[in-house]
Amino acid sequence: MSVSTPPQTVPVLSDDPYTDENLINPYPLFERMRAAGPAVWLEKYGVLAFAGFAECKEILEDYSTFISGAGVGPKNLHHEPGWRPRGILESDPPVHGAMRAAMAGVISPRGVRSLRAQFEVFADELVDQIIGRGSFDGVKDLAELFPIRVFGDAVGIPREGREANLLPHGAMNFSSFGPDDQRSREFSAKGEPTHQWVMDNCARENLSLDGMGAQIWAYADRGEISAEQAALLVRAMLSAGLDTTVFSIGNTLQALAAHPEQWARLHANPRLVKFAIDEALRYESPFQSFFRTVATDTVFRGIPLPAESKILLFMGSANRDTGQWGPTADEFLIDRNAGGHLAFGMGIHQCVGQPISRLEMDVLFTAMARRISTIELTGDPVPYLHNTLRGWNSIPLKITAS
Repeated sequence: MSVSTPPQTVPVLSDDPYTDENLINPYPLFERMRAAGPAVWLEKYGVLAFAGFAECKEILEDYSTFISGAGVGPKNLHHEPGWRPRGILESDPPVHGAMRAAMAGVISPRGVRSLRAQFEVFADELVDQIIGRGSFDGVKDLAELFPIRVFGDAVGIPREGREANLLPHGAMNFSSFGPDDQRSREFSAKGEPTHQWVMDNCARENLSLDGMGAQIWAYADRGEISAEQAALLVRAMLSAGLDTTVFSIGNTLQALAAHPEQWARLHANPRLVKFAIDEALRYESPFQSFFRTVATDTVFRGIPLPAESKILLFMGSANRDTGQWGPTADEFLIDRNAGGHLAFGMGIHQCVGQPISRLEMDVLFTAMARRISTIELTGDPVPYLHNTLRGWNSIPLKITAS
């Protein structure tokens, strides 16, 4: 990360956000970071960090000053080689515009609506299964299975090998958005054997002819993007609709089970599902943090920021900021108007795949809300410790059918 001295006006914190303790429960540290001022200097990493909603939102929207093309991790890719080709997340205009247009053209409102029926079929199958069991693991038996099946089918990649390869590959990719520490290196080692499988199965010849992956390649055929960009976008699409969706489903399940009065309201009125999803994304953001790079010397909130320096944004903290969400920011309330949260980013780099993720969650939780009267934890959930992603390894649950 950046190695320099902190601006004189910025508080210095010796805390490490990436310890086991702070990853399990980051919110006390986030609260202290926000209370300290618009930014803090994380001494261990030599970087300015922003944890407030207003600051994070303004930085994310100012894509020309705070760029992504130098990488959304701690490495400055203008000066250090990346471990993989830069994709849509790590590009700036004009390159970014062409790639985003292709992705948005495929993940259009009309295209997403056409997927609902096939998503609903598998959602009903899974709900049948968990009702039959009564007790199940919310992660292994639901949050992972649903996106791997329905979104993998929608993209058009082969089914064989998905479970073994897609999740460790995503964890490896997202680990590069945080510090290069032992945890990150372990995820990289686990994910490395999956790289060739993902490359092979996102290749044009292995995609189904009617899937979204093939639609991306059609943009390359028309010369709107390059063949290299098409391959990168198919892989990015998998992350957009799969990795963070798995964690979003798990986080929503855990929150609803831990707040049975909220599940009761959802069961009584399944039309609240969309509100519950946004509130869960705000309450436990699956994507906790990433970096931006300062494009040119600037001053932000009175803090001088030199060109080419890295800054660190904590969206998971911004989404709990009482300055934005009021005194109930740490509460899970499904009737809250949580729209405008930063779980999907903001500005031109806002997650272009979020309509897919939202559809997956809407279909699954609507099916559950209609048919399940109670959902409760039967043990302590096991946290998933990752430097960037927030979620669970296991959520032991018990349900009662309507």
